Amino acid sequence: MIDFDAEGLLDGLDGETRAGRLDLLEQLAGEGVPLEELREAVAAGRLTLLPVERGIAGDGARYSPREIATLSGANLELLQRASAALGIPYPNPDERVLHEADLDAAKRVKAFLDAGLPEDGILQVARTIGMSTARIAEANRELIVRTLMQPGDSERDLALRFSGAAEQMLPIFEPMLLYAQRSHLLEQIRRDVIGTADLASGEIGTTTEVSVCFADLVGFTKLGEEIAPEELGLVATRLEEMASAVAEPPVRLVKTIGDAAMLVSPEAEAMTGAALRLIDASEEEGEQFPQLRAGLARGHAVAQTGDYYGRPVNLASRITGIAKPGSVLVEQAAKSAAPDAFDYSYAGERRLKGFEARTKLYRVRRAS
Repeated sequence: MIDFDAEGLLDGLDGETRAGRLDLLEQLAGEGVPLEELREAVAAGRLTLLPVERGIAGDGARYSPREIATLSGANLELLQRASAALGIPYPNPDERVLHEADLDAAKRVKAFLDAGLPEDGILQVARTIGMSTARIAEANRELIVRTLMQPGDSERDLALRFSGAAEQMLPIFEPMLLYAQRSHLLEQIRRDVIGTADLASGEIGTTTEVSVCFADLVGFTKLGEEIAPEELGLVATRLEEMASAVAEPPVRLVKTIGDAAMLVSPEAEAMTGAALRLIDASEEEGEQFPQLRAGLARGHAVAQTGDYYGRPVNLASRITGIAKPGSVLVEQAAKSAAPDAFDYSYAGERRLKGFEARTKLYRVRRAS
């Protein structure tokens, strides 16, 4: 038995709070958690989360990064770079803190290499996966924490509730992620067209013709000076919800960046319609919600790791910056790609930063 009082792990606690921590410490120690790990968890203020950490990571054998590299057959430096690309901290080479899941991940990296995939391509995909899954994990964590925390909880109560939720939810969340990934991949494959030029060059989709839309909230920066950060976060979250709602295939929401959303579509008419619906959705939020404006451009862009780069992306961003609140502004190529489905009014020519020629602009509305 460990004298947790003598170890200083109950300092400053009394009554039910002390009893709850003691119960939790005794339970964890009984499950084989070393005293040093308990000390570190108490010092860092994460004792409540220790059961769920162990539940997610597992209780199996521990490995050092060097052992992982040897067992998987992958280069240690590459594994460190892949972990950094995923946004996951990698320990010192001889520190035995990694788990069976880390060994399986290293074996997958080795399998990708053996299949002929290039290192730089593997790392690019890893960065995209890391950024996306970090947001997913944060959303899940926030939902669970907000749902499970109750006033007056002891550390033991909350720890057991968290670990129980993780045990119940992980088998649900993980298949959901796999389903979403496969569904998106299938939809994108269906939209791919492999032409003669692709066959001749041996590459597919070096560039693709798309309509690009940026939409941003007018006065978002000033609003941040007037309301609490939590309220500002709710506004940004609502923009993401609205953009997700209008992004029906073939339109795809690429990303949100604070007060702005970026959408793309291979079909110009679908993209223009989605932009108009997004403006309508923001108007329906009422006067307390910032007005939205949108800019569209069409052209060939480079698709890379889930994002798009090139002239239409830059042009759409610039157009958005000069659009009037509550309006959708498009350039000539976007107008020409969907000439009959909407009403257009000429909005003049503008010299936009980064573009030599003046750009003809049009205000677009639903056909009367």
